[in-house]
Amino acid sequence: MTHTAAIRMLKTVSILSAAFGLAMVLALASPLGAALGLFIDLAFLPVDGGQALTPGAASLMTAISGGLMCGFCVLIYLVTEHVYSSNPALGRRLLIPALLAWYIPDSLGSLAAGAWFNVVMNTPFLALFLAPLMLARPAAAQTA
Repeated sequence: MTHTAAIRMLKTVSILSAAFGLAMVLALASPLGAALGLFIDLAFLPVDGGQALTPGAASLMTAISGGLMCGFCVLIYLVTEHVYSSNPALGRRLLIPALLAWYIPDSLGSLAAGAWFNVVMNTPFLALFLAPLMLARPAAAQTA
């Protein structure tokens, strides 16, 4: 993967993931609530309508986590734009630990909550961010 393609992929995944975080927040007061309800039910397999977003604490945590996801993805976009694009090694050193600091606690917490399938859903998100960071060829190698 070229460095340019890695930058493009990181930015695209950041935008889409930030939009997902915003959709989580908007689901609290819009028709997107049905989709979020399905997502929550899916995390707790089987899909049986047994889990739903309820008012109160669950809605507050959804608002907080959706906002954090959006903010984290905006930060990834900005680090990609202003650091990784000109200094890939530094960009990787900033982004990889941050991504793992999201993935590991989120996955362990999901397991503790009984939502093991959320780990399965998180893993492609992690892979979409890590792939360009791990597979990009150094810019110097691309010009040779």
